[in-house]
Amino acid sequence: MARTNPSSATASPAGSSTPDLPAPGGLCAIHQPNFLPRLTTLAKLFAADYWIVLDDVQFTRRDYQHRALLPAPGEAEGRRWLTIPTHLPHGRQTAICEALIVDADLARRRTAGILRQTYRSSPHWPAFEEALQQVLAAFDTGRTAAVAETSTRVLLDLLGWQGKILSSSRLPARPGRSQRLADLAAATGARAYLCGTGGMKYLQPQLFTTRSITVTHFTPPPLGIWAAGRRDSAITPLMALGPAALADEVKAVASRDDLHPAAKTPRLLSPLEGVQTNVLNRVRLRA
Repeated sequence: MARTNPSSATASPAGSSTPDLPAPGGLCAIHQPNFLPRLTTLAKLFAADYWIVLDDVQFTRRDYQHRALLPAPGEAEGRRWLTIPTHLPHGRQTAICEALIVDADLARRRTAGILRQTYRSSPHWPAFEEALQQVLAAFDTGRTAAVAETSTRVLLDLLGWQGKILSSSRLPARPGRSQRLADLAAATGARAYLCGTGGMKYLQPQLFTTRSITVTHFTPPPLGIWAAGRRDSAITPLMALGPAALADEVKAVASRDDLHPAAKTPRLLSPLEGVQTNVLNRVRLRA
């Protein structure tokens, strides 16, 4: 593993207390906190042993850090944004962890109202509404990132994820998009870094390989519930299928042998998985 120059400036210095790191050799995902994240994002995090919340990079209004795309009631193909009104105290240079909610009480009530209006007819709404209380409580922090991270954790919990969550702001890393990610993965002892399609467009894999970290490309299926998975919030398929069925769908992608080569115990396919077997066989998560 390459040594980090101790004189190098760090973009996210470790906090005063040492974070509780995962066991070395895990599969690592690094992603910004997303508000009610898309299905592809949720599946990538589910596939990882731990998620490093990238909370100390610049906030981007056109991203998903403070907004989610939901169906528009009464419109078969319509969509609308559910947005947390966010103030950036340092302008465009504001880090995600510094972004503040504008009128948190109003934002909380609006979020609860829109979600209820959109999904209350689903038989799975009561279960989600109970879990949603954790997300609504996070508005009291006044921090957009806290709400976004909580919303993701709640969805992961509903699917039965057993992984660990860390914060990049508490880990040492140097500036630079790829450099930061490589440093964070190395700091946590990762054996592999799980990278989505967007990240593969700019990632410099050599920064990982010099640390003996494999870059694994996460590519979910393009059909079925995954067709809108890069656009819509994961709440939509959750409300359509329910937590158990959606968990089966996500596990079918997240537990592939090429992601977890040691886990090769055969299992029976559900009817829904069986329909998609041919599609899944063509999807390779390339290392």
